[in-house]
Amino acid sequence: QVQLVESGGGLVQTGGSLRLSCAASGRTFSSYTMGWFRQAPGKEREFVAAISWGGGTTSYADSVKGRFTISRDNAKNTVYLQMNSLKPEDTAVYYCTAANQRLVFTTRNFGSWGQGTQVTVSS
Repeated sequence: QVQLVESGGGLVQTGGSLRLSCAASGRTFSSYTMGWFRQAPGKEREFVAAISWGGGTTSYADSVKGRFTISRDNAKNTVYLQMNSLKPEDTAVYYCTAANQRLVFTTRNFGSWGQGTQVTVSS
């Protein structure tokens, strides 16, 4: 099992930027796809972005393409989500997640979750 701790959320104005971080511990971080999901009030949790174990493959939701960038530092066991040009509709709790299987790229099969960090974008 892996433990995930997110940080970096906060309140920002429309058009602003935030960088989320997720520190992982408990298993071989560098062997697993990592992802970010978000959940807005009254809505289901939705996929935001994923990055393969080596960082060579990424995937993004259409709603964030061109604005968000996922990256990872395997030496620090950390995955990041750089969020630019933020919009009020980006307001949500953002969750870091780790894939269930080693060395498999996925945007769906995640099993470990952090506690979430709140991002609020004011208009």
